[in-house]
Amino acid sequence: MKELVEILAKALVDKPEEVDVKLIEKEQSVVIELRVAAEDTGKVIGKHGRIARALRQMVKAAAAKSRKKVVLEIL
Repeated sequence: MKELVEILAKALVDKPEEVDVKLIEKEQSVVIELRVAAEDTGKVIGKHGRIARALRQMVKAAAAKSRKKVVLEIL
């Protein structure tokens, strides 16, 4: 999942070298933190949050087998 988010985020931003993805596993959930350059935040979120929503759906679909709740946080 971490690799999926990293590849997609790097394809969206102007500064792919500043993309940072951290995976934090908890007992019943997994938190994926996505950090990008300040000027690229809008590109990752998209108009009305459409791109962020699509990224979250893709992550949830990829994690369907794990039976854990997956949360994507864009920081």
